[in-house]
Amino acid sequence: MAERIEGHGGELALAALRAYGVREMFTLSGGHVFPLYDAAHKIDFPVYDVRHEQSAVFAAEAVAKLQRRPGLAVLTAGPGVTNGISGLTSAFFNASPVLVLGGRAPAFRWGSGSLQEMDHLPLVRPVTKHAETIFDTDDIPGMVAAALDAALTPHRGPAFLDVPLEVVFSVGEADQPAGPALAPLEADPDEVRRAAELIAGAQRPVIIAGSDVWAGDAVDALRAAAEALGVPVFTNGMGRGALPPTHPLSFAKARRAALGGADVVVVIGTPLDFRLSFGDFGDAQVVHVVDAPSQRATHVEPAVSPAGDLRLILTALADHPGDRVDHADWIAELRAKEDAAKARDAGEMAAESDPIRPARIYGELRKVLAPDAVTIGDGGDFVSYAGRYLEPAQPGTWLDPGPYGCLGTGMGYAMGARITHPDRQVCVLMGDGAAGFSLLDVESLVRQKLPVVIVVGNNGIWGLEKHPMRAMYGYDLAADLQPELRYDQVVTAMGGAGETVAKAVDLGPALERAFDAGVPYLVNVLTDPTDSYPRSSTLA
Repeated sequence: MAERIEGHGGELALAALRAYGVREMFTLSGGHVFPLYDAAHKIDFPVYDVRHEQSAVFAAEAVAKLQRRPGLAVLTAGPGVTNGISGLTSAFFNASPVLVLGGRAPAFRWGSGSLQEMDHLPLVRPVTKHAETIFDTDDIPGMVAAALDAALTPHRGPAFLDVPLEVVFSVGEADQPAGPALAPLEADPDEVRRAAELIAGAQRPVIIAGSDVWAGDAVDALRAAAEALGVPVFTNGMGRGALPPTHPLSFAKARRAALGGADVVVVIGTPLDFRLSFGDFGDAQVVHVVDAPSQRATHVEPAVSPAGDLRLILTALADHPGDRVDHADWIAELRAKEDAAKARDAGEMAAESDPIRPARIYGELRKVLAPDAVTIGDGGDFVSYAGRYLEPAQPGTWLDPGPYGCLGTGMGYAMGARITHPDRQVCVLMGDGAAGFSLLDVESLVRQKLPVVIVVGNNGIWGLEKHPMRAMYGYDLAADLQPELRYDQVVTAMGGAGETVAKAVDLGPALERAFDAGVPYLVNVLTDPTDSYPRSSTLA
């Protein structure tokens, strides 16, 4: 028989949240949600507050990504919720199990013009898996549990609940939720068998593994499948680090050659979106392995697309009993291209030129980042270089905005990462454009004693826009920022520390000082504005 719980709405909500493994709250103070703060205060439940609601949601998402359990953001009514919608949308695209609990104007006088009165649900429903208003205090635990079940069920994603003022302040009672008990989704065994036969019989197969491999706790199963079938592996998103860079099947630099020469491309736990040429790999057959039927591509026709628990699918691929083609020559061909590309990259990362080239920053970072450092990308052009030059050594150590491409994640992600890993290095890689979205939340990090290192690539422009626009039109517009702006002084003014670096030779010592500082520290690197990451258009 379930335990009965009673208390005001905040106490009932927190009891349900704790049953699902939620261990902290991210918020920006607002009167509509005071009972949640009161409940947390009574039991010393950690509360971290920010200067903009987007950072609260991004912090909750970082916890959800890194710890593979629900993250919680509590936002006040009206503008509190709308300020968090970009974070919700990023969590939706990233399949992050975030719960946003919103305040709501009182239901008993709805339509009378209460402070911050608005119906949030039409705004959040398109970017959540579950969105409801709780109108009865007794219903709070059960509805919180239902929202979290939805968020945790593959394909994972955010959920939203709001509670009218009088409902959350009132006292009620209900059964204590037991917590998550989600059965794994088993894929069609015939589809898994067909996928295994296709991979095993390929002459030149390639695996691309994405964030859902990490989120589904399928990293070990991925390695086992790759090793059993002898297939080279490339990764994106939080799939990065699933195979360490030293693994004989781990590749990063030879992707173009691999996809151009492959006869079977196996995409696991990531969509066939703009990052993967929309699933168009020429004559290669595509195996798309997804964690839920809803994630099967509809714009292309894969040869086969098993849908279900990734651990079970990958384990079945590893255990395939049929014959396997030897891929040693194919792997050796890709390894030669990989090694050649790494040699070229090494030269770029050691460039002595001033102004500093972005590649040199990453060359210096590779010398000081620990294998278990959490690296966070918040930017466009500057962070593109990070994807090329940094190779995570361990899974669960890379955070970027994901396919939605929303800037402003940096300080929230940094907060969630520091709370998750208090003893690791946490390094935010931030473009100077991205700095305008969330840098003020360094104050939140300083005040709550959450040290991180922030490296700003400062070229004084919107790099992803200025260079393409000039190429298209012969001019650029609205693409310039203030050159050589002292972002480090912004951080220093808020109680952190930092410095500006203008010469390549000074980069290494500056980074060492940053990681030894024990406070939020910003290294403001003046980079060459003519150096732009090469790319084809991703707008289509």
